[in-house]
Amino acid sequence: MLAEFPSPFQPLGCKACIDGKPLGFDITMAFQPIWDIEKKEIFSQEALVRGTEGQGAGWVFERINAENLYKFDQACRVKAIETASKLKLACNLNINFLPNAVYKPDTCIRATLEASEQFNFPVNQIIFEVTETEKVRDEAHLLSIFNSYKKQGFMTAIDDFGAGYSGLKLLTRFVPDFIKIDMDIIRDIHSSQQKFFVTESIITMANKLGARVIAEGIESKEEYSTLRDMGIRYYQGYYFAKPAFEALGVVSGDF
Repeated sequence: MLAEFPSPFQPLGCKACIDGKPLGFDITMAFQPIWDIEKKEIFSQEALVRGTEGQGAGWVFERINAENLYKFDQACRVKAIETASKLKLACNLNINFLPNAVYKPDTCIRATLEASEQFNFPVNQIIFEVTETEKVRDEAHLLSIFNSYKKQGFMTAIDDFGAGYSGLKLLTRFVPDFIKIDMDIIRDIHSSQQKFFVTESIITMANKLGARVIAEGIESKEEYSTLRDMGIRYYQGYYFAKPAFEALGVVSGDF
């Protein structure tokens, strides 16, 4: 994910999605792969925002405010697509977005569509994900964004599922293509019966709804083995690969 970023700012109007004020600093991307254990190949690469000198997401988000929020959201999308294209990414691309920075979905998606066309990156290979920990002011607005993106041909995901409360409620009205189980639930799952049962319930629910499950934040063989035996197909975390700065993450090992 880009970062946990509660957006308390009030909308400045749809014009801000395109124009807005300049960020005042440059950003780039690191990429962390999502591994498909059935095909034994990288399913997707998640774009993670960074400063151009390698500064982490925290450094970037400290510089975001009400005046550059919209420009930042747009810049992240375009930079992710541009960089992925230059790196000749052949699989899917996960891009985080800030729903509170989207005033009107159909208008604020224009820069993304233009970047996709300009850099020749297929729309149907882009997965837009929103973190459950973000404080969305208007759930109906988030629902309209997801529906709009789906009509445009994008895939969708709920990140950090289980870390908040909005994701479960959202599932009663919209089913994303992917559910990414929060890393705090995953951590040491092999030694926690409670975490095992919670994860088992999420997997069962996702399967019945037709959403695919991604386990994120995997850091140990024990966590991976437990989740693999539970039937999860897609994985992300340091156990597989760390984010690669301005490069595509590479998975090494026999999984």
